[in-house]
Amino acid sequence: MIPPGTPGARTVTPADAPAPALRLPRRRGTEFGLIVLAVLLSVYGYCAVGLARHGTLPPGALRYGAGLGALALLAHCAVRLRAPYADPLLLPIAVLLNGVGLVLIYRLDLETPSHRAAPTQLAWSTLGVALFIAVVLLLRHHRVLQRYTYLCGGAALALLTLPIFFPAVNGARIWLRVAGFSIQPGEFAKLLLALFYAGYLAANRQALAFTGRKVWRLQLPTGRVLGPVVAIWLLSVGVLVLERDLGTSLLFFGLFVVLLYVATGRTGWIAVGLLLAMVGAFAVGRLEPHVHARVEDWLHPFASIEAGQGAGQLAQSLFAFAAGGALGTGLGLGHSVLIGFAVKSDFILATAGEELGFTGLCALFLLYALLVERGYRAGLALRDPFGRLLAVGLASIVALQVFVIAGGVTGLIPLTGMAMPFLAQGGSSLVTNWIIVALLTRISDSARSQYDRTAAP
Repeated sequence: MIPPGTPGARTVTPADAPAPALRLPRRRGTEFGLIVLAVLLSVYGYCAVGLARHGTLPPGALRYGAGLGALALLAHCAVRLRAPYADPLLLPIAVLLNGVGLVLIYRLDLETPSHRAAPTQLAWSTLGVALFIAVVLLLRHHRVLQRYTYLCGGAALALLTLPIFFPAVNGARIWLRVAGFSIQPGEFAKLLLALFYAGYLAANRQALAFTGRKVWRLQLPTGRVLGPVVAIWLLSVGVLVLERDLGTSLLFFGLFVVLLYVATGRTGWIAVGLLLAMVGAFAVGRLEPHVHARVEDWLHPFASIEAGQGAGQLAQSLFAFAAGGALGTGLGLGHSVLIGFAVKSDFILATAGEELGFTGLCALFLLYALLVERGYRAGLALRDPFGRLLAVGLASIVALQVFVIAGGVTGLIPLTGMAMPFLAQGGSSLVTNWIIVALLTRISDSARSQYDRTAAP
């Protein structure tokens, strides 16, 4: 080695030195603290219901808090072990929304002692958290899922077709009921379709954006490229129309348009999507009696009152929101149970609006918005197109569901009969949403760890 300062010696500059290690904070302690807060808020809500209804703490408060805390702790340990760079907000938000949903269902159970749904919902919550843990522990990387693109598309169509062969429930064929056990295949199909759309569009994004003929200002891809994904979408929406499941068909259509826009970067697809959605909604609302009845109820929510038949579900929901005011009547002190059989599922948001008020509703919507935003952020931080499309698709599923359900129960759009993510009674929906959070957790871990030079390869 030539000593520095001698002729021919090479001067070492800071640019020649190796880059210093970049160590990103893992923030698992932040996640743990937020989980503890989420569990405490849920237990507080549970106790508030008991005090309001009976003047004493409910006897199961300790078991409820211990059960929810144990589930959250196990999920946190799985994230700490296998996804140390994951977003620290995803899991706490899911725990809090799930906990608030259990509190609201328990509160409504007190009005319907012959039909208790809270124990069943807690069992579904346990299954959902177990699947969250399984996905986080067993899925090594989200790109593994791209290998099963076409398998996911075929499985989604198969799941959507099954309810056709079963009797209709409340005017729609969306349930499978066997030996007292029921599931909603469409909830799992939306997850599989998101995987199919993400995989196919990621593999063909260049052809979708730069091939085909130009019609007006929109570049239309060739039929060979766009054909398979359009065929899957048309088949899925067609099956849902036959099953009278307007809400899920609207969700699938929105998911298709959003991912097509993200894959191609062409805003024209948004305009085309909105136009087709309006034409389709008008046609179905005119031709399908079940959907037409819901449109009429939306246009004239107080018609049954004027006819002397009493208030319908939508009218009772609007009354509940009005009674809540800014701060609400207090947990356990509302009368949203007057809505009827759908108060624990389709209309559970009305209970939140009445007893938590406009302030509580804003808090819930902010939680959903934050969950969706963190999903989008994880996707945009990724370098691979499949992960980006998958994260955007999963987050969009939550966003579209919240919009469609909240819009229906507040009278903004016609009712669709879907379940509010994490809040409403429904095992299939709850389990699917926990899987969505697990996949977003895995994607966010990949997004942050790719920038950490100290992370293991």
